[in-house]
Formats: sequence, C-alpha cells, structure tokens
Amino acid sequence: MAGMSEEGALAQRFVRFALESGVLRFGQFKTKAGRMSPYFFNAGLFDDGAKMLRLAEFYAERLIASGIEFDMVFGPAYKGIPLGATLCAELARRGRNVPFAYNRKEAKDHGEGGTLVGAPLRGRVLIVDDVMSAGTAVRESIAAIRAAGATPHAVAIALDRQEKATENGLDVPHSAVQYVRNQLGLQVVAIATLDDLLQYLAEHADDALGPHHEEVLAYRARYGAA
Repeated sequence: MAGMSEEGALAQRFVRFALESGVLRFGQFKTKAGRMSPYFFNAGLFDDGAKMLRLAEFYAERLIASGIEFDMVFGPAYKGIPLGATLCAELARRGRNVPFAYNRKEAKDHGEGGTLVGAPLRGRVLIVDDVMSAGTAVRESIAAIRAAGATPHAVAIALDRQEKATENGLDVPHSAVQYVRNQLGLQVVAIATLDDLLQYLAEHADDALGPHHEEVLAYRARYGAA
C-alpha cells in the first residue's frame, strides 16, 4: 500500500478483514430503506473472541489517529454494547482507561431501574456503533446522553455506506453520517467507507471479487450521498 495514507491503509486492511470474516458479503440484500444492495455488512458476524479483539483494535487505531478527545464511551443497544465494551478493553490495554455505559431498550422495573447501565454519563461522550443507516440509534443516544447531563461529542462506526438517507419514505441528498455531522454537530469517524470498499474491489478486479466492483459502483451512482 505504498503511497497510501495511514488512514487509507487501515481502511483497506479493515475491508479485507471484514471479507475474510464473512461480515462483508456480496449478492442481493434488501436494506432498511427498501433498496436492493449488492453488498451487506453484518457486524453481528464478528462472532468470536479473535474477531472482536481485532475489530476493537481497528476502532482504537482509527480513533487514536483521528485525534478526537472523549471522556467515556456509550454503546447503544444492541450491537453497540459489545462494540463499546471491547473498545474500552482495547483502549485500557493501550494505557487509556475510560468509563463505559450502555442502554437497555426496555426499562428495568427492579433494582436500580431505568434504561442506562454502567458508568454514569459524564463529560464528552463517544457513541460507538457498527453502521449508521437512518441515524435513529444515534439520535436516541444523543437524547439519553443529554438527559443525563453529559455531552454527546462524537460517533465512531465501522463502515460509512455513504448513501442517501430516507425521511418519511423519501430519499434525501445527504447521508445519515452527514446529517449527524452537519445538523447535530457531532464528529463522526469511520474505519472504512464505501469508497474504500470500491478501491479494494478495483484493486482485486482480476480475482473472484472483480464482478462485484461494477455492481457496487452502480449502486453508489444511484444512491450515493452528495
């Protein structure tokens, strides 16, 4: 990967890791927006200790490179919970121990009750999730963090699909990531983007991945955010 930035090289390694783990697949998949996508990223298939450890390393490396400062990590239910927990473990291994919290989708009516679990929400909070489609989980997280008196500060995701969001069933020019950045004022970092995936496919055009490049490129042309 000579001549490539450290961020770009990290993204290319992550795409390869996602493919080898079976998390990134090609075919015909229906998205939440009702679109037929030629690829699918299912973070639920990071399903053993070795994969989760490597995934946490990618998140940590991307966050450290970004220079974003934060005081604690919040993992929205459900996929954000293991992501946030393993990221905090990896950060602690690297010498940075930060508190971690997450939410339940159903309020607990016994014990301490409520929907928040873990460390009290304080200071600048980093929200960790896998992908951002409609941005619903992030908006709910922001509301919970603000209600607790803390500051939603940044979001870290594994893959930015870079495609138009939908509002009231209609496509809008911006992506969910762009909305969170520009309208909600939070920094967003992604380990890799759809452009990184396209670059990877272009560089492997001579092997079995070759046919997927044109399909993903056509999808980007049709649904890609401005």
